[in-house]
Amino acid sequence: MKLSEIASIISSEFNSDDMDITGINTLLDANENEISFVSNSKYIKDIKNTKAGAVLISKDLLEYIPTSTVALVTDNSYWSMAILSKHFAPLIEDESLDTPSIGEGSKVSAKAEIANGAVIGKNCTILAHVYVGANVVVGDNTILYPNVTVYRDCKIGSDCIIHANTVVGSDGFGFATNGMGEHKKIYQNGNAIIEDDVEIGSNTSIDRAVFGTTLIKKGVRIDNLVQIGHNCEVGEYSVFVAQSGSAGSTKFGRNVVMGGQSASAGHLSVAPFSTFAARSGITKTIKESGKTYAGFPLMEHKLWMKLQAKISRLLKK
Repeated sequence: MKLSEIASIISSEFNSDDMDITGINTLLDANENEISFVSNSKYIKDIKNTKAGAVLISKDLLEYIPTSTVALVTDNSYWSMAILSKHFAPLIEDESLDTPSIGEGSKVSAKAEIANGAVIGKNCTILAHVYVGANVVVGDNTILYPNVTVYRDCKIGSDCIIHANTVVGSDGFGFATNGMGEHKKIYQNGNAIIEDDVEIGSNTSIDRAVFGTTLIKKGVRIDNLVQIGHNCEVGEYSVFVAQSGSAGSTKFGRNVVMGGQSASAGHLSVAPFSTFAARSGITKTIKESGKTYAGFPLMEHKLWMKLQAKISRLLKK
């Protein structure tokens, strides 16, 4: 889209040279052909370092915009970004893409649907009512059980097993809210990548990224009924037990164990080899590796056990 057209869509004044804008991205990831946005003053450092061709921004932050970047002033940049996200969303299916490619030795049920542009590796098993979307890549020796759905542009590695009714690449829970309390959908234009040797249980959802990638790394084991939010990163050989989950943009190091019904708030980092007992609630970044935690508010497991013992004694009195 032309930048002048974007300015018109969001009702922003435009007095700059026009340019082609190819997409929306974060401040630090955007290039000179992309537009970004600033929704919070805590990103001032990122504004100064952005290479974005244009940025949606409020008047009070204009002074931090680099001279090489065009500023589009808007009262609610997050709302404006949500409006624009629809314009940059790719087609759900694209009939102009090549017909699906099925590797040697793969068995695809006649009741499965493989969209144009999809590539299935060698010796895969694709069972009934599976849907593999446009431009999806599935590696060798992977099994997709009945009713698995893989949305467009996602990638599944080799030697993976995904059980029935699991969804990879559905939209993350993203929306902007204006002063009237109305909600505007943010189209999730990134993807989800599952690396090699990953097993995912049934009825699990792994959301696609807003921008970039939701990443499940090699060797991860995910149980039934697990939720992984948009833009999360799950480190190698981590384990997520049933009904556990994470809000968006949290990064888990390798060999993290999430017990049943444990959960993480968004935009956190969790150190490698951390273990969380059932129903743990993570609200802050975990920096030290190798510890075991429990409870909500979260504390080290040994301390939590002592606390439960004291509470139990109080109740007996």
